[in-house]
Amino acid sequence: EPVLKHSRWCLLKRPANLTPKQVVKLAELMKYNLRSVRSHLLREEFQRFWEYASAGWAGKFLDEWCARTMRSRLEPMKRVARMLRNHRNLILNWFRARGAISAGVVEGFNNKAKLTTKKAYGFRTYEAIEIALYHQLGKLPEPEFTHRFW
Repeated sequence: EPVLKHSRWCLLKRPANLTPKQVVKLAELMKYNLRSVRSHLLREEFQRFWEYASAGWAGKFLDEWCARTMRSRLEPMKRVARMLRNHRNLILNWFRARGAISAGVVEGFNNKAKLTTKKAYGFRTYEAIEIALYHQLGKLPEPEFTHRFW
């Protein structure tokens, strides 16, 4: 009988969101040394990273997690570990800012950029779209028209 049958959501969901049947299925899967189970355990272990308060301890955890993941022989997880290593300083900036940075501003800029590119759909060149984005996001003064449209 296949072991992984009906177990996709058991491995993808967070443990707090599992149904009772999925909890039983996940407990049964944990008995096996499957790649999917090992990747699930690594993913769940990484959630502890966000509980740290200081950048030093978070960096130490990140380094240890990446080293353990690189030894896991799971290529997709190794790619994640490489990416996290490459962006380590930028990730740890979140801890250094102590939550003072809000992602709301970034989301607002992304929404404005999407709206502007939708409006600029008929533009023929990339430079025209780029200028429209500069004017919208930078609140630059709009150029005066050479012709008057009445």
